[in-house]
Amino acid sequence: MIYLDNSATTYPKPPSVIQAVNNAVRYYGFNPGRGGYARSIRASGKVYETRNIVKRFFNAPDEQGVIFTSGCTHSLNLVIKGALNRGDHVVISSFEHNAVLRPLRKLSDIGYITYTVAEVAVGDDDKTIESFRNAINSRTSLFVCTHASNVFGIRLPVERLCALAHSYNIKFCLDAAQSAGLVDIDVQRDGYDYVCCAGHKYLYGPMGTGILVISRGDPLNTLIEGGTGSESSDSRMPEYYPDRLEAGTANIIGISGLGAGIEFVSQRGVDNIRRRESKLIAGLRSRLSSLDRITVYGDDTGVPVLAFAVDGIDSEQVSRYLADNADIAVRSGLHCAPLAHRSMGTIDNGAVRIAPCVYTSEKDVQILFNSLRKMLLFA
Repeated sequence: MIYLDNSATTYPKPPSVIQAVNNAVRYYGFNPGRGGYARSIRASGKVYETRNIVKRFFNAPDEQGVIFTSGCTHSLNLVIKGALNRGDHVVISSFEHNAVLRPLRKLSDIGYITYTVAEVAVGDDDKTIESFRNAINSRTSLFVCTHASNVFGIRLPVERLCALAHSYNIKFCLDAAQSAGLVDIDVQRDGYDYVCCAGHKYLYGPMGTGILVISRGDPLNTLIEGGTGSESSDSRMPEYYPDRLEAGTANIIGISGLGAGIEFVSQRGVDNIRRRESKLIAGLRSRLSSLDRITVYGDDTGVPVLAFAVDGIDSEQVSRYLADNADIAVRSGLHCAPLAHRSMGTIDNGAVRIAPCVYTSEKDVQILFNSLRKMLLFA
């Protein structure tokens, strides 16, 4: 199989990640932070070690602000439902994933908060900044913004948007689901209050892993309460991180694999990975643009993801053709991002998304192109 759905989850995982997961099952399968015996303490050490790997990778202020979650959706919900108070207002971009839109919609439907969608002006960062500025009102307390569109790869001017938010004393939450591992993210340099990541995408960790990095601000309200192994006599959750947001038994197996994934990315270099994959996407974009009936979206300035549509053929049909005739796995439809599709005019039929990874070859991309060209001959 030629796997080009890496924006959903990277596959295959690096051998080092597989080995780390295997080792965790065999040697770290004990409840960290709950026992005084040697193997529980060793498991706690593995969690602490991985927390420091994350801290270094994102240049977070300290390891206590590194929260392990089940995925980026979990991380975003922790921020959205934990940072807001009744009557608050939130501004988001027109490229946000449903992991942002749906929690806000629920809170809005029950009258708890309000939110505004600021339109992204593709290719005009100044206009995008003004769109966010114009959406601010006296109750605005949070910006939530994707670093890069999960559909079109388009990067948003998040550094400038964060600076804008802070100039109005507004917190900034970065959705780095599609950028962590492909774009350098420095929490202290760029001043993000919250960074939410998927561990299983371009950080090459196992599914079921995510990260929330908290750099500043009052303690978030809890989303889940339970045992932490600390302050057990108190019926309330601890005030301090990470315990406050990590109720229940830690996913030691996933966390171990995630640490190995981040080290894999660090060794190869984030910029090197992005440049190589961007070169593959740029070549494919050029070839696809030469074909009649195919419309290619975005440009080569974002993360290495390409979306296209075929005139007269539904995106789901295209992906089925590629799977059935060439054993190529791509993503089609709306990609859980209806806001982005409305913004780009692809809401009716969706788009086909091509997302490479470090294991994607030029041959894989050429086979994809040849298959699409063959499809057009007979469609």
